[in-house]
Amino acid sequence: MDNPGQRKTPIMNFELQTLSLSTAAAQKCDLLVVPVAEGFVPGADALSILAARALEKGDLTTKPGKHLHLYQPPAVGARRVLLLGVGKGSPSAIRQALLAVSADFKAPAVRHAVVSLADGASDTVLAAAVQAVAEASYVYTATKPKAEVPGLEKVVFGVTHEEALRPAFAQAMALVHGQNLAREWGNRPGNHATPSRLAEVAKSLAREPRIDCKVHGPEDVERLGMGAFMAVARGSKEPLRFIELHYRGADKKQAPVVLVGKGITFDSGGISLKPGAEMDEMKFDMCGAASVLGVFRALAELQPSLNVVGLIPACENLPDGRALKPGDVVTSMSGQTIEVLNTDAEGRLILCDALTYAARFKPAALVDIATLTGACVIALGAVRSGLYANDETLAAQLSAAGEAALDLCWRMPLDEEYAEGLKSNFADVANVAGRPAGSVTAAKFLQRFVGEWPWAHLDIAGTAWKSGTAKGATGRPVGLLLHFLLGRAQQEAQQAPAPVKAASRSARAKSGPRI
Repeated sequence: MDNPGQRKTPIMNFELQTLSLSTAAAQKCDLLVVPVAEGFVPGADALSILAARALEKGDLTTKPGKHLHLYQPPAVGARRVLLLGVGKGSPSAIRQALLAVSADFKAPAVRHAVVSLADGASDTVLAAAVQAVAEASYVYTATKPKAEVPGLEKVVFGVTHEEALRPAFAQAMALVHGQNLAREWGNRPGNHATPSRLAEVAKSLAREPRIDCKVHGPEDVERLGMGAFMAVARGSKEPLRFIELHYRGADKKQAPVVLVGKGITFDSGGISLKPGAEMDEMKFDMCGAASVLGVFRALAELQPSLNVVGLIPACENLPDGRALKPGDVVTSMSGQTIEVLNTDAEGRLILCDALTYAARFKPAALVDIATLTGACVIALGAVRSGLYANDETLAAQLSAAGEAALDLCWRMPLDEEYAEGLKSNFADVANVAGRPAGSVTAAKFLQRFVGEWPWAHLDIAGTAWKSGTAKGATGRPVGLLLHFLLGRAQQEAQQAPAPVKAASRSARAKSGPRI
């Protein structure tokens, strides 16, 4: 999947060990990170004494991210010690603090790091720490063959009760692997992350247990009648791909959760051409697709008892002589005709056909994920993804999953009045309304193609990537989606009837022959 000479980001070795502060002090490592929370009660060990003195003298505060570097302190095995303020020690504070010292994990001389969570870390605190260190130490190198790769090779997370936290650690690691896959493919340039290459990633996931993959090409999509999807792809020489993934973790009678990820691998806006400034960031327009791939990567590790379908319509949106034009009318798979007033509102055109296709699976829940509108960025910024839903239970599950994963979303309205602007004189519906409530009207457009199924739409335009000096994909909302799916699996397990135990051989003998 990579060109010759390209390098992949090294996979680090994360380990969980039982370590108290005193045994952490004895660890031979390049960097020892010691979180210090409010109300810190020092023991008699060297690290406690160092932290207590620093707090007393005011050289360290417990505000999340505030820190103090120490070099080869006495009675400590680590070459560098980082005392790190973590506020009240909540998962969000732990995450904030560790991300604030990203540079320490990327220091060239740091190969082996220890993060001491010895003071009674919970499963949520451990998960937040694992995810934060993975994010802090991630470096993109796929198209930078001469880049200096950080030396970090091993990170040990020290806790007081390793066995009790082992399941939480396994889940956190699966999530990290999924986020890194989403982040990596989100970051790759459009010429290195084409629809065909995304399909190859999906096929590679099918090597894992319980995962199957089917890739539909242009002829298949035409036979399905996906006229809206095909119209967007017309302007590019790169052939479209419609990717279909199945994770079969439960009885085939169990209705699946269907995830639909927008896979515009590059978006120029088409004939409605975007401004040149920052157009390079439109390689991130496939982060919805990348998040679906990341979720399946995590499912492969965790193997939950749940059925999940992933659908990814993937293509480019470019302005050549065959490209879709403003004013064109296209026919979607549902049979509804669409007047295309703006070719830069292409994501909803490819998603509407995928949502129609999803109905064949009779989903228990249907969730689409898309970098859909700049209007959502204006509304919610980069903190929360926009959440739309036609089902209260589904909305509550997704919101709760986002809170648990520290991958936040915010419920937005779906009042029918918002659909008024989508009326057309020349088709059943227009693909855009006016500027007001642009994220809402985009969701209302998608809702027309959902049918009777419980459905939610996540607009991740503000959360899927960062701009500026920190430019890069975030891996969101893999965390939200994985927590949501694991919650559904747990719920399904609780509702399942208890298996009927087979009678023993002696009991069957006493009962006599069956008639």
